[in-house]
Amino acid sequence: MQQYGLAHVWDQGDFVTRGIALLLLVMSVLSWTVIVVKSWQAWRLKRLSKTVEQDFWHAGDFDDGIQRIGGALDNPYVVLALAGKDATEHHQSNVKELHGGMNTSDWVARCLKSSMDEIVARMQAGLAVLASIGSTAPFVGLFGTVWGIYHALLAIGASGQTSIDHVAGPVGEALIMTAFGLFVAIPAVLGYNALTRSNKANVTKLNRFVHGLHAYFVTGARVRSSRHEGRGEGLKLAARAQ
Repeated sequence: MQQYGLAHVWDQGDFVTRGIALLLLVMSVLSWTVIVVKSWQAWRLKRLSKTVEQDFWHAGDFDDGIQRIGGALDNPYVVLALAGKDATEHHQSNVKELHGGMNTSDWVARCLKSSMDEIVARMQAGLAVLASIGSTAPFVGLFGTVWGIYHALLAIGASGQTSIDHVAGPVGEALIMTAFGLFVAIPAVLGYNALTRSNKANVTKLNRFVHGLHAYFVTGARVRSSRHEGRGEGLKLAARAQ
């Protein structure tokens, strides 16, 4: 039995067996790369969301608020704040263009919604890879197992040795591919579910920030709560962003 193992699978396998093993290895590396990168991005965005409420909205003016939350263009909160400011200034200075027929509230809401959609798309980038790997890796491993068992049975039949000790080794060796498929698929599925939950929580906080920005650029005052008397147009964006 010492002759069987991972090294024996690679040495005795044909191009199909080796190709499947390499494919599973690439899928595993790709899924772990996506999990690590997206987890770091989600954690960073979660940290940023904790400081926005205290730093941005309690700043003396808009520019001071931008500086307090970092001012980096890869910060989604900065991107949304600058998008709202640019939309307001552009609408006021280009009243003769087609969008001049829209009121300020609708134009700002439209621009903020476009920026929000781009941010959400970047947050979700890579999750489709995890979903695809999680759903296909077990079947790739299973195909490798079927292929391995087929060739093992052919070899056993050609040698004429049909005792259990000669059958168990090659067949058990072929089952390694199924284990590899599960080893690749399980982290991908768990990572996909965890990142989806994290992104949903971050999107909720971003939407809350967008609603405050909309109210600030339209009325000059931030909406404090959903029961506030002056929320008016600010809540229109809530329905559009969800």
